[in-house]
Amino acid sequence: MQISVSRDVFKLAQVFTISRGSRTEAKVLTVRLNDGSHQGWGECVPYARYGETLDSVEAQIMSVSDSVPADVSQADLYDLLPAGAARNALDCAFWDIQAKRVGKRVWELAGLVAPRPEITAFTLSLDTPEKMRAEAAKNAHRPLLKIKLGTPDDMARLEAVRAGASVSTIIVDANEGWSAEVYTDLAPHLVRLGVTLVEQPLPAGEDDALLGMKRPVPVCADESCHDRASLPELRGKYDVVNIKLDKTGGLTEALKLRRAALAEGYDVMVGCMVGSSLAMAPATLVAQGMPYVDLDGPLLLAEDRNNALKFDDLGVHPPDAALWG
Repeated sequence: MQISVSRDVFKLAQVFTISRGSRTEAKVLTVRLNDGSHQGWGECVPYARYGETLDSVEAQIMSVSDSVPADVSQADLYDLLPAGAARNALDCAFWDIQAKRVGKRVWELAGLVAPRPEITAFTLSLDTPEKMRAEAAKNAHRPLLKIKLGTPDDMARLEAVRAGASVSTIIVDANEGWSAEVYTDLAPHLVRLGVTLVEQPLPAGEDDALLGMKRPVPVCADESCHDRASLPELRGKYDVVNIKLDKTGGLTEALKLRRAALAEGYDVMVGCMVGSSLAMAPATLVAQGMPYVDLDGPLLLAEDRNNALKFDDLGVHPPDAALWG
């Protein structure tokens, strides 16, 4: 099995800002597997918050390139790499090449029902209240808006977005930017403004403060939840878990995490890093039937892959075989 890695850069449609910084492009790693007859591919987005860089993740992938036989299984892969971006790209590439080998779609191989479009959030990046109101108004036709917040003075931004999009459902992502005090002060206003979900209000290492705290709006674990091993630490703090393939280390673990989280009574959000349609394609399978879907990465790009995912009033559509799976 030949493994190759390339670096791809996709320009964003506009500057994208969260509480940790801004970016104007998405830098991703594309992994290709070739067994001599078929080729599969996958994409990952190394994330500095988790100590990942393009260099470190590429090195992780290439470190196992001599250890992967042509008949490798997903179980073998999980023994070679930990959860994270490197394993994600490899895992999704393996699903793709396996589908091509047998002439079936990945959802069939995984024992899933045929996927359908799912309504996805559209993200408004952190900005001044005036600019966020303008962006909300421009996107008020979308049924679900996600607002990036995470500063001590977010109240004006919340008010501005609701004024710009009076009908859209709103979810909020603080990206670990609030303290327990800020969250407590904002909570009743979140209810008043019709916010239906709050993502990661507190830093992952300080979220014990959520224990026993009233949660009038469901709270979602993002940075606090990576794979199934994260679940025991979430009890009593969170109502929802955000599953991202770059955190779980691929589609295989993402499907297992979804099953385990639902069994433990959590709702599930399926999210993404800012990447291309290739990165979103496997996640559309995990998103099926979930109450919260945030797979808008391609909508934030000025350019995308060939055979890109389709987005319309029905939401994000599952990928064509020409793209992945």
